[in-house]
Amino acid sequence: MALWRIRATVDDRPGYLSVLTASLALRGVNILTVQVHTTEAGAVDDFLVDAPDSLTETELLAAVERGRGRNCWVARSEARGLADQPTRVLGLATRLVRDPEAAGEALRVLLGADEVSWRPEPAVDGPGIGDTTMRLADPTGGTYTLRRLAPSFTPAEYARAQALAELAAAVARRAVEQVALVLPDGAEVGVRPATGDDVPALVSLHEMCSARSRQRRYLGGAGLPPVARLRRLAEPERGLTLLATDVDAPGEPVVAMANLLGEGDEAEVALLVRDDWQRRGLGTALLRRLVRHAEQSGYAALVLHTHAENVPMLRTLRRLGRPAPVDRDGPVLTVTVPLPVTAPTTG
Repeated sequence: MALWRIRATVDDRPGYLSVLTASLALRGVNILTVQVHTTEAGAVDDFLVDAPDSLTETELLAAVERGRGRNCWVARSEARGLADQPTRVLGLATRLVRDPEAAGEALRVLLGADEVSWRPEPAVDGPGIGDTTMRLADPTGGTYTLRRLAPSFTPAEYARAQALAELAAAVARRAVEQVALVLPDGAEVGVRPATGDDVPALVSLHEMCSARSRQRRYLGGAGLPPVARLRRLAEPERGLTLLATDVDAPGEPVVAMANLLGEGDEAEVALLVRDDWQRRGLGTALLRRLVRHAEQSGYAALVLHTHAENVPMLRTLRRLGRPAPVDRDGPVLTVTVPLPVTAPTTG
């Protein structure tokens, strides 16, 4: 006996599935598992079957067609196909918990894709499926594109893949949550991603910063940014905002904010450190974490705008030890830090 996978569309009407299974049974085909994908064109039935060794692919296709199946696809399977879909998905989820960077490979295995690629910008046509292509929105920013020559993707597969991508993003966010960071002077801070609930804490941070620190951060006026802008910074559409908190102070106030804001294949970075926490290595530590996140996310470069007189920020950039071209426009410098491409393009 030989294992085969069969996929065919049947009319979503009572009795039609039984006609197909009866046609397979007449040829000695034993159905081991079946999944039903509901689509507008009918029910797409995905079978794993055990068929006689003498039965050819052509004969299997003929049996499906005689059972009123259409858009038929048949392919040899392996013993691992005996694991049911929930078991396979749970196994992939366990893998992502251990390594969220394996999202591309997990998607490939889940859908049997021929190719998986990732781009840092949203898809021009938006997420969705075609016969041979699936586009998924990456919750951390960017788009996964999956390609498979056959069989065609179904809405059920799209939903499974999107859920897996969201799980990978959630695990990745968790990986950077509540990190304890010890500064060179021995002080300890907590580092975590910002959320919308942190807006009041960000208001307090800006109020505790000097006008000069705020001006260096925003390159313009030294006043407090509008609450709406702080909310966008706390939860950027693409990218990440990290907060550093004083774990030894009551209420653990926020003492620094580091922003990574994605745009195309580049990401802009910016830092705001409370005056009494400056020159203690905190800005350098936060910037390095943003660089690592940007590399893992597949950005090509980091861009930072700063005043030419902002010596502490320029010193922080030099500590990265990376070549960084600088362009000057009056008093403002634009520093570009190229990043190696470490995000997988396949798998």
